[in-house]
Amino acid sequence: MLFKKKGVFTVEDALKVIEIASRENASEIIVMAEKVTEEAKRRLWDYQKGVMLMADLIGEERSVRVEILEGYVSDRVKGIEL
Repeated sequence: MLFKKKGVFTVEDALKVIEIASRENASEIIVMAEKVTEEAKRRLWDYQKGVMLMADLIGEERSVRVEILEGYVSDRVKGIEL
């Protein structure tokens, strides 16, 4: 799933992304923003690790790949606007 944010991607945005991704059972989260705060990055990486730990506990093969793209936000790329 691709999430786009013009401006600063904050912890509140990260929580929205995590909520949507967990509801959709997404295997990939891509965040495209002009700037991403360290707290927001940490929150996304913690979610990634949490999914892996829970999958190990219940014996599933599940993981989430998190990619964070900072800088230019393209209008041509289709994604969920935050």
